[in-house]
Parts: sequence; C-alpha cells; structure tokens
Amino acid sequence: MTTYGIEFVPGNINVKQVVNYTKLAESKDIDYAWITNHYNNRHCYPTLAMIAAATDSIKMGPGIMNAFTDTPAAMASYMATLNEISDGRAVLGIGPGDLSTLPKLAISPEKPVARLKEAVIQIRKLLSGEEVKKTGDMEFFDYDGAKLTGVNLPGKKGIPVYIGAQGPKVLELAGTIGDGALINASNPKDFEIAIPIIKAAMEKEGKKSFDVGAYTAMSIDDSEKKARNAAKIVAAFIAAGSPPAILERHNLDQSNVAKIKDALAKFDFKTVGGLVGDAEIDAFTIAGTPDMVKQKCEDLAAAGVTQIIFGSPLGPDMTKSIRLLGKYVV
Repeated sequence: MTTYGIEFVPGNINVKQVVNYTKLAESKDIDYAWITNHYNNRHCYPTLAMIAAATDSIKMGPGIMNAFTDTPAAMASYMATLNEISDGRAVLGIGPGDLSTLPKLAISPEKPVARLKEAVIQIRKLLSGEEVKKTGDMEFFDYDGAKLTGVNLPGKKGIPVYIGAQGPKVLELAGTIGDGALINASNPKDFEIAIPIIKAAMEKEGKKSFDVGAYTAMSIDDSEKKARNAAKIVAAFIAAGSPPAILERHNLDQSNVAKIKDALAKFDFKTVGGLVGDAEIDAFTIAGTPDMVKQKCEDLAAAGVTQIIFGSPLGPDMTKSIRLLGKYVV
C-alpha cells in the first residue's frame, strides 16, 4: 500500500502558513508532513511543535536532521518531546548532512556515513530509556552516562527513523539500520538503482519491513504549461548539482547542464528558464496535470516506492496544488 507525504520549507513561507497548509494536507488524507531543516530558514523544531498542536492524524518529522549541526542527545530529546505532544505521531528524518552547506558553518564534513550511523544508534538507545555508557567503540558520540530523564519516552514501538539517502553507502546504511529511507528522486530510473542496494542490506539483517520514500520535486496544476514552468528552477538546481553518472542515467546533455550551472551561478534565472527543457524536468521532477502526476506516481509505486512525498515547489499555487493532489492522486 502506498502512503503519501508532503514537504514544506519554512523559508519561503512562514510558520503559520506551514501549519495551515499541513492542516489542509491532513484533510486530504496525506499521511506525513516533512519539514525541512536548513540553518538559514525558520527552524523545523518549533514549526513541527505547532503542527503537532494543530493536527490530529498526520505524522510529522524533520526532513532532515544531521549529526553535524545537532547532537544525537539533542535530537533524541526533541523527538521524544514531539512524540509526546503529537500523541505518538513523530517520525525522524536524519541524514549525513548537506556537504555543500556545512563548510559555510565552519564544519568539516568528515566521515559523514560513520557519524550518521553512530548518531542513529545512540538516538535509539536514548529513546529506549537506556543509560548510554562509554564503550570505546564510538568515534564521535561515545556518551558516558547519558540518559533521558525528564521526557516521556515512546515505549517499545519507538520512533521510526528514516535515513536521508542517495549514494550507495548511505542507501546500504538505510537498509541496515533504518525503518525507511527518504530518497531525493522523482524518477523510477533512480529507484531501479537504489532499491536493490537497500534490499541487499535488509536481507543481511533479516529485515522484512521498510518504507521507501521518494522525496520528489512536485508541481501540479490544471495547466500543464504552468505546472512545468513552476518546476523549471527546481529542475535546474538538481541538474546542476548532479554528478555526471546521474546525468548519463537520464540521457541529459551535459554541455547544456554546464550552461544551466553557469547561469545559476550568475543568478540569471531568465537564461536558466530558457535552458531547462522537458528532459531536465522529466528527469528530476514530477510536473504536469493531475492525470500526468497520477501516472508518474503510479510508475514510482510500480518501481517499489512505498511512500511518495510531494516536495517543493508543489505548483504555481500551493493551496490549489494540495487540493489537486488530494483529489486526483492520494
């Protein structure tokens, strides 16, 4: 069974707007709300707390945290608190960290996969009520007597941990220690590569249950032209940040992508709009009319995706987009 999530970025919209959009998404039977975590935007923690207080059924979590800017102890305490005020609806998205952003914060992103693994291990121990003692086996978070004492713990069920994953090492880690994965991709071709890596890791652990999330770039509107135009800039940034292997996978013209990257560096969005074509939009987004979007979501489900997350930009009119997604896709 396919479930559905939605992503909001509390940067271009304020916290009250995020809450209102999430309430609308909940009314359209969307299952998860993922709130992005960027240091330069409004913080996801208080945003999620307000969502928890204003909703009844939708699950919610950061999409995603990392163990460079937040410690496992801080994340465990926060997630236990969010789970309490949401009556058990908290989920945690955590990844290796944005390797392009961290240096701006004077953080050296060394050994991101190993650091992520340790963080998840320690978060789970703390949320189980364990006093985490020093073992000598941890390189980054070898806690010495850490324990959550002033929060309500989630109990045996715990809080589901979703690993933000793209590269092979993190996909393997997700299959090994995660309850699910949040994969930044909108095209079945990418999941044909990613899912076998996850499944191989799951088999080694004897795991049978796993939620494969497609963290898509979504743009839906009654007008195909408006929907695809709204997706152009997002497609441009994804293309510009993709390695050659990804561009080859989607048969993209690498010289054109180089031009897109150059125009983005100059903030020349008019030129970017002229360079981004159907090839880039179809490779990196789901954009079009309700019928087109529904078919593309069905294609993702057929490829093995179990949670489809409607990510930015959603469309030219966010309210209309959420309503269309609820009526025609969910």
